[in-house]
Amino acid sequence: MNRRHMMLGALAALAPISPGISWAAPTPYRLATGGATITYTFMLNGAPVKGTVPVNQADLSIDPGNLSASTALVSADVRRARTGLIFATEALKSASVLDAKTHPTARFRSTRVTLGPGGRISDGATLEGDLTLRGVTRRVRFDAGLFRTRGSSTDDFSALTVMLKGRVNRRDFGATGYADLVEDTVGIDIVAEIRAAG
Repeated sequence: MNRRHMMLGALAALAPISPGISWAAPTPYRLATGGATITYTFMLNGAPVKGTVPVNQADLSIDPGNLSASTALVSADVRRARTGLIFATEALKSASVLDAKTHPTARFRSTRVTLGPGGRISDGATLEGDLTLRGVTRRVRFDAGLFRTRGSSTDDFSALTVMLKGRVNRRDFGATGYADLVEDTVGIDIVAEIRAAG
């Protein structure tokens, strides 16, 4: 079983909602103490390099009884992007790549949640939305995962972990710098710990 299927398979616990539970409306969620991190992976001169960008805001609305109605608005401070290589970090934030000085914030706004066949998350789920980098907005799609806290009851959604996994082409956002060293495709993994607001 590959990572994608393990991630999506763990969502099955959220699919069956007890008939005795009534969900009046989607519930707002905010980042928990553990926060959230975006991990990105790119190929530098033929070798994979990983880095991180901290998420500074995540406004989520989740309805366990109707997950397709859930929404997400996430922003990150690209000025705090890091890799394990100092020169790569500086190049990443330069004007020809992320242009962090002019466009310090990256944003993602969801537009659609698609469940698997028969409305089951365990059969696969995707989150589509608009990603804004360098002031350029493009539609992207992520494989989506949603997990309850280990050991919690099946109706306890007070604390959740969100996982998103996808790929983007940096040229779509005008981030064309260092094309002779860095490939265009960038992998993105987002892990966020969230808690119900209020």
